[in-house]
Amino acid sequence: MKKIYIDGQAGTTGLRIRERLAERDDVTVLTLPEEKRKDTEARREMLNTADIVFLCLPDAASIEAVSMIENPSVRVLDTSTAHRTNPAWAYGFPELDKSFLDKIKSSGRIAVPGCHASGFIALVRPLVEAGLLSPEARLSATSLTGYSGGGKSMIADYESPDRASLLDAPRQYALGQSHKHLPEMKAYTGLANPPVFLPIVGDFYSGMEVTVPLFGEDVGGATPEEILALYHKTYDGSPLVRVANADETGFLSAGSMTGKDSMEISVYGNPDRMILVARYDNLGKGASGAAVECLNILLGVDPAANLVV
Repeated sequence: MKKIYIDGQAGTTGLRIRERLAERDDVTVLTLPEEKRKDTEARREMLNTADIVFLCLPDAASIEAVSMIENPSVRVLDTSTAHRTNPAWAYGFPELDKSFLDKIKSSGRIAVPGCHASGFIALVRPLVEAGLLSPEARLSATSLTGYSGGGKSMIADYESPDRASLLDAPRQYALGQSHKHLPEMKAYTGLANPPVFLPIVGDFYSGMEVTVPLFGEDVGGATPEEILALYHKTYDGSPLVRVANADETGFLSAGSMTGKDSMEISVYGNPDRMILVARYDNLGKGASGAAVECLNILLGVDPAANLVV
């Protein structure tokens, strides 16, 4: 039985990981008493005792935690931004191609993808790899997310009984075009430039909808049907990414995948103008679900084990 330690298990991502592991009989989750949770030496001991460590921490704290691990057999799954573009780390999106899966299997250090980045990369990388979309393409992307993506502080703001009225309507953010997910969005799509990115947080707990608009000329005249066929070729057979051209009577809800750990990708429009859409839970395939999927791969079990698909 593998010993698991979740450093940062009181946070939103850590709590969801703990929930997904609760009924498993192939792992045991190590915990610290509440009063020791932030004790450096107690954490150091846990980090070096566990077989597999989840880091659910801010970037600087994740870097510090990795530096505290002296046991070479400890394998790390980091949900922060800190190591996602580090070539020494595996990028935890096994569906992208076999090389990603193989590196996860063999690596002792795995960076779990960012929530916004996951949808953008899933939509764009296959087009670049197939030669339909030029690496020099200049794209834009919109991502509508639930407020749980902002962590405990944002959750408290939205769920406060005397919250500000400004929270009643969707809010754009990261207006300076320096969102922390942009480097991985560029690195793992093969694009020469990151997209113009517009994230929007709405008054709902969880769920995410990433949209990338394209002109037909951007993809060499490929039709939505041809792009959908490429997605089927790329993702069919994956238990956690499915291709489905379905809407809710002409609407697309960002909350359609709430509570699930899988992702649904679609293409809409016509040969002149189209939109690529990825829908998933920002806490699922966008965070905790992706982390547990990588754990399952490390353990050699079904990637979807104990996940909600």
